[in-house]
Amino acid sequence: MNTLVNTFGLLFRNALSQPARHSTSGFLSGWLGNGKSAPRSKKEGKVYIVGAGPGDVELLTLKALRLIKQADIVLFDALVGKDVIAQIPRHVKREYVGKRCGQHSMKQQEISAKVVELAKAGHCVVRLKGGDPALFARTCEETMALTEANIPFAIVPGITAASGMSAYTGIPLTDRRCAQAVSFITAHFQNPEKWPDMAQLAKNVASQTVVVYMGLSRLSTLCEELKKQGIADDWPVAAVENATSPQQRVIEGTLSSISEQVSHANVSGPTLLIFGKVVESRQLVNTSLLHNKQHVSAI
Repeated sequence: MNTLVNTFGLLFRNALSQPARHSTSGFLSGWLGNGKSAPRSKKEGKVYIVGAGPGDVELLTLKALRLIKQADIVLFDALVGKDVIAQIPRHVKREYVGKRCGQHSMKQQEISAKVVELAKAGHCVVRLKGGDPALFARTCEETMALTEANIPFAIVPGITAASGMSAYTGIPLTDRRCAQAVSFITAHFQNPEKWPDMAQLAKNVASQTVVVYMGLSRLSTLCEELKKQGIADDWPVAAVENATSPQQRVIEGTLSSISEQVSHANVSGPTLLIFGKVVESRQLVNTSLLHNKQHVSAI
């Protein structure tokens, strides 16, 4: 004990005798510590805008699944399938921020603000959107808010509903015999009163495949306006409800019949409308093979 006291005293006197090199307070801080822990670096928040695909959980990409499992919180849309949501681990917080026609739970500005707020708090946020974020998902509005807040983000693609629909119904998006191009359009704009340019839409319908997203409520008027623009009454049209899911329904008709057929079928789920001769080129896909999850025996 005496040796320890003597040693400390000697070191203390040496420090006092060399003020140019050491200060007493600096020496004591270095020897004893200043009682403060080293400052912790604040966890940087980040956002992944992720495409959930068209419904079938097995169409979720590996990257999307990894990010969902690594997230602190997942904000998901109305069109994200229940089986996809079930992939979110229990320890990951989840919150519904979806919007459906006439049933908006949150305004887009509120969603953007929430994403920014969570990221600023240091969270890893997955913003989960149905289909592909690049198609009619209002991604730009959210990325603009993130950019203004200097929050790092990345976008992870997903299979868009039209591609999933084509594979699971057998209706090709293009066919060199009748359609060398395909257009994806939305029937709903930021201004709910606005309509597509029907003259241009009719030109596209006459020469290629046109897939209309979010068009169910406007189907009847779309068909009537296309007929006014010179599209034949018997032009092929299909309506696909709940594409890629086991509840998928395909209704084939014509410009003059499809609206009534859809009404009689009580279609109410997410529905794609396909205008074009490709409807007549439908391939006989066996969807039971796509939903069969049994393992195949090794050869």
